[in-house]
Amino acid sequence: MALRNSGVNPRGFHRSQLKFYIFLIPFAVFMALPIIFIFNHAFKPLDELYAFPPRFFVVNPTFENFRNLYQLAESSGIPLSRYLFNSIFVTVIVVFLSIALSTLAGYALSKKRFVGKKALLEINNTALMFVPIAVMIPRFLTISFIGVEDSYFAHILPLIAMPVGLFLIKQFIDQVPDSLIEAAVIDGASDLKIYWRVILPLIRPAIATAAILAFQLVWNDLETSTLYTTSENMRTLAFFMNTLAAQTNVVVGQGMAAVASLIMFVPNLILFIILQSKVMNTMAHSGLK
Repeated sequence: MALRNSGVNPRGFHRSQLKFYIFLIPFAVFMALPIIFIFNHAFKPLDELYAFPPRFFVVNPTFENFRNLYQLAESSGIPLSRYLFNSIFVTVIVVFLSIALSTLAGYALSKKRFVGKKALLEINNTALMFVPIAVMIPRFLTISFIGVEDSYFAHILPLIAMPVGLFLIKQFIDQVPDSLIEAAVIDGASDLKIYWRVILPLIRPAIATAAILAFQLVWNDLETSTLYTTSENMRTLAFFMNTLAAQTNVVVGQGMAAVASLIMFVPNLILFIILQSKVMNTMAHSGLK
């Protein structure tokens, strides 16, 4: 308590912290500039979008770009709300299933003994090195063989398995003391109860991190809408936003592209702001044993 009161590690603001603020605030401002630009860019009228020299801040904000985007979606026969619903529905389902699969597999690979455990771990670690384009053809063949093209299953199935999420969660579960699990077993708890009552509450930071990674993967995904669907009403918001340039002239399309960037970016920003402390905690512990 004496150390905290003396300024070595104060609970609130202390003049000894000024040197950290002087060093960190410029970096924080610099990192925030792209975010500020995205918000300003979406509200710029056409004359400011094409102004020279370019303007960083909007002078006469307008919602015209938003209206143009909405009207374009309506004129195409598929309302913007349909694309939005598809994206939200697919994202929620994939994030939930991905977290469930990663936590269950992470618990088994971390705390259980069985034949082939090391081989499965190596397979998952090897999968981390594959870029999406390397598995594009196998995924397409699998979806075609199952026969779920042009459905929500075509959006969901290819994205459920997330090797990086399993890796982070497994590393976090490794730090859960075996004594807690042994005590639960002595009390008569089943594996499912141990997973639900012991493991999940202790790995919430890792779950939050995996949820963010899964959300970003699905929310920004174009592959499933491009390869596995043919009906426009089954495609996602990311696909629609990515095709704006082909649907509009170059001049008007710039404003709608700016709005599209903002719409696709905001959910990622909000989710990260809410869960950032847990993300940092996960990254700090992911390499520890």
